[in-house]
Amino acid sequence: VGVCKQEMLQKKNAVLVDGVILNGPIMDSKAGEKFVEEACKIIMEEVVQKANDVTEKVCEWQAPEMLKQILDLEMRDTGECHQKILQLCRDVIKYSVKTNHPRFFNQLYAGMDYYSLVARFIIEALNPSVYTYEVSPVFLLVEEAVVKKMIEFIGWEEGDGIFNPGGSVSNMYAMNLARYKFCPEIKEKGLSGLPRLVLFASEECHYSMKKAASFLGIGTENVYFIKTDERGKMIPEELEKQVQRARKEGSAPFLVCATAGTTVLGAFDPLDKIADICEKHGLWLHVDASWGGSALISRKHCRLLHGIHRADSVAWNPHKMLLAGIQCCALLVKDNSGLLKKCYSAEAAYLFQQDKFYDVSYDTGDKSIQCSRRPDAFKFWLMWKALGTTGLEERVNRALALARYLVEEIKKREGFQLLLEPEYANICFWYIPPSLRKMEDGPEFWQNLHQVAPIIKERMMKKGSMMLGYQPHRGKVNFFRQVIISPQVSREDMDFLLDEIELLAKDL
Repeated sequence: VGVCKQEMLQKKNAVLVDGVILNGPIMDSKAGEKFVEEACKIIMEEVVQKANDVTEKVCEWQAPEMLKQILDLEMRDTGECHQKILQLCRDVIKYSVKTNHPRFFNQLYAGMDYYSLVARFIIEALNPSVYTYEVSPVFLLVEEAVVKKMIEFIGWEEGDGIFNPGGSVSNMYAMNLARYKFCPEIKEKGLSGLPRLVLFASEECHYSMKKAASFLGIGTENVYFIKTDERGKMIPEELEKQVQRARKEGSAPFLVCATAGTTVLGAFDPLDKIADICEKHGLWLHVDASWGGSALISRKHCRLLHGIHRADSVAWNPHKMLLAGIQCCALLVKDNSGLLKKCYSAEAAYLFQQDKFYDVSYDTGDKSIQCSRRPDAFKFWLMWKALGTTGLEERVNRALALARYLVEEIKKREGFQLLLEPEYANICFWYIPPSLRKMEDGPEFWQNLHQVAPIIKERMMKKGSMMLGYQPHRGKVNFFRQVIISPQVSREDMDFLLDEIELLAKDL
């Protein structure tokens, strides 16, 4: 290094400040380009090209302490050579869960869309931030176009919206926006002097409603959870009772959160009846359609969200059913008077100057609680451009057709028992192993059955054959929740899933 420094100093116009040579770049571009090229080759070979290969493992399971040793996680004073870093890239891929594998059924996202993947590569390479037109002209226009199209599918004539990091953040945005609409003075004066604010959500709502109430200072005790029916849908009559109860207590109801596609059961709340109650009491209606919103794309299944056009705000995550790639989440708002900007703007003079040489209405960063923001809409846009609305619709229809196929197969097989007939892509069922099939229904039976799913899950993870989630729910012992999303999934994968459960549990 000393020799190189001397050579640099001997060059004409060499400049040294505080012991640092300022002439020329210090990054070796050629070596960097070569590294990117070789790393991309590894990604293509080990991730993209193997995405459809069912002979590959979903997960190469290792216990945490062993994985720490394999990966050599320690950061050191001196950097590693490129060959070692490339090997580390291979190891990271090898020991990560392959969420694009056809037999990854564990979450409400799965699969790989190639167009969205390319969009993500472009985003990462350009490293943009979406807040002003001058630094992100293309991506701001893309977001505007995507938001407009999503608003059309909700059924609004006009509206506004913004992409943000996750459905949980969308729900928090909506809660804060509803509160601002209810009492605009909160933005300047804060919580002091406000009445006790109360909001309503179903027992089956996403846990982010509780987190948002805590984060925003509303308090989790002021979230009134409304009873649901046996299918997990909010009961409108119970909502009416709770609104009246809140008013009698002297509280100030301001928001109802309905859910279109609950996390576990995939239930859709009766939006029309809930909207009637919201109109009657002057409440903001937010619909958390993070999971179920993509059914709007399907002419066959959009009926699941009948009445959503009456909502004041909607959360919708294209990274779930439509495979836009995590994260890709929109909050959409019916109000088109600039409510988002009024609620969230801070008018930073160094970003949002009003005397710019272009139309500053395209500087949308003041609608966000973030400053730096990823252009997530671009992933959805490029995919939508490539597939068209009909291609997206086909994905939804096929996923729900595969769900129906699996349900019918479950009904045919001994030892499998549905919790309920699904209306979306969540199939919830128990597997009853041979040793329990003749046991009398009672506390001992259910206690034993509760232990079955965790054992099967452990075995499938260590084998790497598939990933399938399980959970207890509202008094019911552990059951499997199969979620169908990816267009790479086939009827054969449904058959494999049931066969594999039987195989893994044959000695239980």
